[in-house]
Amino acid sequence: MEPASVKITSLQELAQFKKSVCDEKQQKASQKKILLCAGAGCIASGSLQLKKALEGKIEEENLGVEIVETGCLGPCAQGPVIVIEPDQILYENLKPEDAAEIVGEHLRKNRAVERLLPRNAKNNQPVLKQSDSDFFRKQTKIVLRNCGQIDPLKIGDYIARDGYFALGKVLTSMKPEEVIDQVKKSGLRGRGGAGFPTGMKWEFTRKAPGDVKYAICNADEGDPGAFMDRSVLEGDPHSVIEGMAIAGYAIGASQGYVYVRAEYPLAVSRLTKAIEHAKSAGLLGQNILGTEFYFDLEIRMGSGAFVCGEETALMQSIEGKRGEPRPRPPFPAQKGLWDRPSLLNNVETYANIPAILLKGADWYASMGTEASKGTKVFALAGAVKNTGLVEVPIGTSLGELIYDIGGGIKGGKKYKAAQIGGPSGGCIPKEFLSVPLDYKTLEELGAIMGSGGLIVMDEDSCMVDVARFFRDFVQDESCGKCVPCRVGTKRMLEILERICAGEGEEGDVQKLIRLGKQIKETSLCGLGQTAPNPVLSTIRHFRSEEHTSELQSRVDIS
Repeated sequence: MEPASVKITSLQELAQFKKSVCDEKQQKASQKKILLCAGAGCIASGSLQLKKALEGKIEEENLGVEIVETGCLGPCAQGPVIVIEPDQILYENLKPEDAAEIVGEHLRKNRAVERLLPRNAKNNQPVLKQSDSDFFRKQTKIVLRNCGQIDPLKIGDYIARDGYFALGKVLTSMKPEEVIDQVKKSGLRGRGGAGFPTGMKWEFTRKAPGDVKYAICNADEGDPGAFMDRSVLEGDPHSVIEGMAIAGYAIGASQGYVYVRAEYPLAVSRLTKAIEHAKSAGLLGQNILGTEFYFDLEIRMGSGAFVCGEETALMQSIEGKRGEPRPRPPFPAQKGLWDRPSLLNNVETYANIPAILLKGADWYASMGTEASKGTKVFALAGAVKNTGLVEVPIGTSLGELIYDIGGGIKGGKKYKAAQIGGPSGGCIPKEFLSVPLDYKTLEELGAIMGSGGLIVMDEDSCMVDVARFFRDFVQDESCGKCVPCRVGTKRMLEILERICAGEGEEGDVQKLIRLGKQIKETSLCGLGQTAPNPVLSTIRHFRSEEHTSELQSRVDIS
């Protein structure tokens, strides 16, 4: 049952609807069902062709097995992937021609197809249960709690897993100040950059004078190798909608905007349909759940400018202006979108909110470290065996992430470094593999948590090339408004290009350090202020690196 034709006008009706959906699912609980990853990565690998082949074989066998298109299941490099329930058996690297064996052996004869099972990285033995896989076993899923488990186009699937009950709880039994207090108590920090305390930002916006306020979601994910926000919007868009509605209630906003890049057509499509379904069900719009609360959502698409991930540039873009940062103060909490008090959080931050309000701040704060609570989603990419989308408690070591969940380095090569935090982040060398991943530790190492992009590099990677790549990216994406970022990053890039061409000069490294510090101290926005990080952290940890060209004989970088 879907509430497209049902208006949910109270918390009691929401509970009744959940019961009807759960009763229907319970009746089918013993029947086999295929969860097919239909995230962008698996679709690119051929999951829709696999689905068509499976449907054909299921029909031939007259089995009546349901295939559910879900969001990202996690092991992206192994796609297409499916999970067969209730057996909880995961199959990876599938092709349409595997459909006959899966249907004939597993669905018809109840025998697992061993050759298609994932393998344990340590002993290469097949893993029968999904929960026993190294990739899944050490994860703790809060943000990704529904991704790969539900059909993102069915609001009933979301409600059956307690969706919109947190919204119902705050609207019927909590004052806005109590909601903000719970978010503060949870210790949740913004998951899009430097980790500013979320509850504090909500409180600033709540207290700002003005009758019109806005809640904004930053889904303009631009870091190379990052796909966390995209995957959440594709696999569980209602968690973001619900989180934004709760934020709107807390700060006193009746209008929200999701700023998402146009290069994410699947995410935009699923989010658009989810908003339509929420409005039809009465969970967005006027008198939500029978209360006086009004909240509406609209999507605004960006054209891919990296600088529009900066909050003031993003708001400028929504207003139809050129996406350039503006000086702060005043901060957006006082004067943001259309000069009104505005709250900006990213996709992952909002997706945490329903779970925190439903299960309690203490529950959330029990995970993570003393200063950094909860979990973090990472896009694990690069020279690691099990690349994909992972969620772990903050404080998990980089070594655990790469070797226990990621399965280690491909081809038996040695680990060299991991670039974390994208163009604003830095490189972490092997001597810090055991260091916990939290905001403070990463800052001390010259990196940042950022949105969660994590690119692993092996012994063959040239760190000078890595620094040059990220400098080229930032220089190209600079809006050009301030001289330190526009000119300073260009000069840094020129030096790096000269070094990579074997034409380095004595003192080039010192020039890079001096330029980097000046850019950090004088740039207008966070993009420029963090732009030197990849170069400075590379110099700090790999100062003696020799470029694979004739650099060794041309310049002393020791």
